[in-house]
Amino acid sequence: MLDSLVSKLPSLSTSDHASVVALNLFVALLCACIVLGHLLEENRWMNESITALLIGLGTSVTILLISKGKSSHLLVFSEDLFFIYLLPPIIFNAGFQVKKKQFFRNFVTIMLFGAIGTVVSCTVITLGVTQFFKKLDIGTFDLGDYLAIGAIFAATDSVCTLQVLNQDETPLLYSLVFGEGVVNDATSVVVFNAIQSFDLTHLNHEAAFQLLGNFMYLFLLSTLLGVATGLISAYVIKKLYFGRHSTDREEVALMMLMAYLSYMLAELFALSGILTVFFCGIVMSHYTWHNVTESSGVTTKHTFATLSFLAEAFIFLYVGMDALDIEKWRFVSDSPGTSVAVSSILMGLVMLGRAAFVFPLSFLSNLSKKNQSEKIDIKQQVVIWWAGLMRGAVSMALAYNKFTRSGHTELRGNAIMITSTITVCLFSTMVFGMLTKPLIRHLMPHQSTTTSMLSDDNTPKSLHMPLLDGEQQDSFVEFSGSHHDVPRPDSLRGFLMRPARTVHHYWRQFDDSNH
Repeated sequence: MLDSLVSKLPSLSTSDHASVVALNLFVALLCACIVLGHLLEENRWMNESITALLIGLGTSVTILLISKGKSSHLLVFSEDLFFIYLLPPIIFNAGFQVKKKQFFRNFVTIMLFGAIGTVVSCTVITLGVTQFFKKLDIGTFDLGDYLAIGAIFAATDSVCTLQVLNQDETPLLYSLVFGEGVVNDATSVVVFNAIQSFDLTHLNHEAAFQLLGNFMYLFLLSTLLGVATGLISAYVIKKLYFGRHSTDREEVALMMLMAYLSYMLAELFALSGILTVFFCGIVMSHYTWHNVTESSGVTTKHTFATLSFLAEAFIFLYVGMDALDIEKWRFVSDSPGTSVAVSSILMGLVMLGRAAFVFPLSFLSNLSKKNQSEKIDIKQQVVIWWAGLMRGAVSMALAYNKFTRSGHTELRGNAIMITSTITVCLFSTMVFGMLTKPLIRHLMPHQSTTTSMLSDDNTPKSLHMPLLDGEQQDSFVEFSGSHHDVPRPDSLRGFLMRPARTVHHYWRQFDDSNH
């Protein structure tokens, strides 16, 4: 029996040889992304995501030439790989490292942009493609297809935004654009899945309200699940004295597994894993992280950041290498004009759809800001509009879900949509991503110095800092402690500026009651 097993080893290794070569080359390319990204770190036009995309595209061209047009990639883009393995560490680390003061100070604005703004953008794109695509010969699409296209291209790429903006240099913009990106991705996925499951032949007001109710249900439960998982991890480490009787690796392992468990539980219960793991990261950074030993705290901080960095590099390299898939481009090779027209229409609708909510909702948000320095001025609105124009792996994953079967497509219309999605993702990431840094420096040359006072010491840097500093506590007491002295509002502006208890206020109360 042993002889038979040994005799099979050569055949097994031979059959897996291509996979081993592909993985070796992919790991080598990841290393190249890290090295080149470091060398180009000071370049005003480049960042890691663009570097990885260019390396992926260059590799695809090389493979295409070597195989004489038969193949163009090492790995086929997989939505399961993206959503289950690559996205969770990125979103969790963003929540773990986010400046909580800045994020929750702008929480209402973030929700306006992320939820309502996504619906507005989806609506604009859907109406646009319904009108324009009927005039182009790209196949037969029904209402569900048009709505799905709206949801696909309403999804901004928070992964791109994380690398383009820096929360230390531009904390206000970072909190708005990234916070919106997280809620936007969750909203887009929820809307997309709802479209896939709804019977659109009997669409009415009742169905619309049901869709809205489902979204609120998913948002609240996803948030509560993330918060609960984070609190449980903090309770386990604190009450069971892990810090005294365990090694650092057990604390680090528990935090990593609990973080990933929150995401998988959300997927298991058909909730939004993106929102769950994000809020789990916020709660873990505020409670769990402060209950581990100092060495474990340093280890977890760098471990989560490293996993996020590798996942980001993997995604953009992955997208770049799959962009020139010869199978999909062969369908549109006989009508390049149609493919260019579809991509141009989609890019124009993306820009229009984003403008349709950024500027109006910024105006509404400014009505609620009493302090002039907290308002979103026109230059910041332009940057928010511009930075959110990038589309990436979320849009590609949803497009592959809708228009392919196991990564392959045999219909011309579906192939056009896949290639157009790839074109829009590459164009927006390359062009808008490269121009975002210069745009910020041109519009707000003093941004890094004027907002540095808003840095959050409660992110995982110092071990024992309160959620709010003394100055903020005084301002919140002054703002929220005098309800009886405020006259009843007689206008929309008066209503929006009426003092209200904030998320910070209730979080502070919770902390004080559990000291």
